[in-house]
Amino acid sequence: MGGAFVAAAVLARLGGRIGLPTIPLFILAGILLGPHTPGVVLVSDPHDLEMLSALGLVLLLFYLGLEFHIDDLKAGGRKMAIAGGVYLALNVGAGLGFGFALGWGTSEALVLAGVLGISSSAIVTKVLVDTGRLGNPETKPILGIIVVEDIFLALYLAALQPILSGADSLSAALLDGGKAFGFLLVLALAARFGTRIIGRLINTPDDELLTISFLGAAVLVAGVSEWFGVADAIGAFMVGLMLGSTTSGKRILKLVHPLRDAFGAIFFFVFGLSIDPGDLPGVVWPVLIAVALTLVMNVSAGLAAARIYKFGPEPAANIATTLLARGEFALILATMAAAAGLDARLSPFIAGYVLLLAIMAPLAAKQSNWLARILPGGTSGGAGGDAGASGASVPERVSV
Repeated sequence: MGGAFVAAAVLARLGGRIGLPTIPLFILAGILLGPHTPGVVLVSDPHDLEMLSALGLVLLLFYLGLEFHIDDLKAGGRKMAIAGGVYLALNVGAGLGFGFALGWGTSEALVLAGVLGISSSAIVTKVLVDTGRLGNPETKPILGIIVVEDIFLALYLAALQPILSGADSLSAALLDGGKAFGFLLVLALAARFGTRIIGRLINTPDDELLTISFLGAAVLVAGVSEWFGVADAIGAFMVGLMLGSTTSGKRILKLVHPLRDAFGAIFFFVFGLSIDPGDLPGVVWPVLIAVALTLVMNVSAGLAAARIYKFGPEPAANIATTLLARGEFALILATMAAAAGLDARLSPFIAGYVLLLAIMAPLAAKQSNWLARILPGGTSGGAGGDAGASGASVPERVSV
């Protein structure tokens, strides 16, 4: 574990000197020091760090929930639902069509629909932090789309599991989906109506006790969420949503920072451990086509979201590039596909696709002004997200 932290830090420091984002460098550290590349093998089995990786994902999404106030959900629920629905329709639909075009099979096409359709909440969160755009007006629809994706994700996994396992019981599939949706509903009601009670329970002047309390709550609910068929990260997000609206919210936001950064780095490092570079050449063309398709769909979705929120080309470019990355959900699907005995090409395809977009997305987000210039209404102005260009006011709550 110490070696993983040091390797990630060294590569990130070197990359920072030439302006590279940290996410792909953490992943690269995992690839170079993993079991699939020659030389020093720091971790021979990625499962050795599985719990730390899961904790990193939980903390990243918990932080995202802290940033996304329940007032934002109440104020922009309709727009959020429309923007998220458009994003999913474009990307999941394109992924399904691409899957059938490859001819690998129906189950494989359904897996690819999810792989190409759902953004990486972890990477999106990290990109927003690294680019300093948490206070930008377009960040609200970005987080809204992530929320809609996460709700879809829970229902999609519940529906896909019986298909991949060969189950022919519709009632069992509906039961799993209902259980997941019911648990999400309970968490949503708690976030909506239980904030005052939760705030009293969590509040303490002692930072040590507050840290133990919010960390325990996030991890516990994440674990219970998984038992109900909901992704653990979604449970952590909902806890963050609840606590962010309490009187302790600002203190929690400050206390969780170092935990989020440290264990988030391990999450991306472990992702790199799972990638075998030797499997990638056989699927290079499908990967490149899928990346190009995702770029086109994301730009289309960014323009659509900007139109819904009455933003200009700069925020549209920010939305398109920030949501570009694919990650943890794709890896979950790769694991499910391998366990179900689906086409052997799926795993290397998913690894190559996710790795390429994990590298491209942070770079594209930092240089989104180039995309903004060629979008309808674009000029030769500066980087996106500027409130004057979008015609929207910057929210008062700016955190990083």
